Amino acid sequence: MGSKSNGLNAGKKLKKRRRDSRWLKSSYVSRLLNLKEKSDPLKGAHQAKGIILEKVQMEAKQPNSAMRKCVRVQLIKNGRQITAFAPGDGAIKLMDEHDEVIVECIGGVKGRAKGDLPGVRWQVIKVNDQSLNALIRGKIEKARK
Repeated sequence: MGSKSNGLNAGKKLKKRRRDSRWLKSSYVSRLLNLKEKSDPLKGAHQAKGIILEKVQMEAKQPNSAMRKCVRVQLIKNGRQITAFAPGDGAIKLMDEHDEVIVECIGGVKGRAKGDLPGVRWQVIKVNDQSLNALIRGKIEKARK
């Protein structure tokens, strides 16, 4: 295909050219076909409730070497399982299996993983309707179930 049309009646051709060319951009395609909402376990929501299935330790990517504390969470809204990071010193000790947690997106680039944890895109912010941050700092005690 040569250069762009530039005659008096070139509008139709230019419009078609622009329409066809936009489908070559991945960002345009994913926006139009709602691919993020379809693949996202949270279905486009900012936060979601879930139940802790197990505690897991994940190895950080190179050049770091640490065992990051995470939890496997089953979401209540659709039953999907995700791995969520437990931020803070000793945060994993405040979580037990079958606890109800609220998870949110960590906020990496374009919704991908952030930092040195491969595939972990969420973090825990509340345990049994109590702020994880406040629990770690000792502002509140963990509620008995």
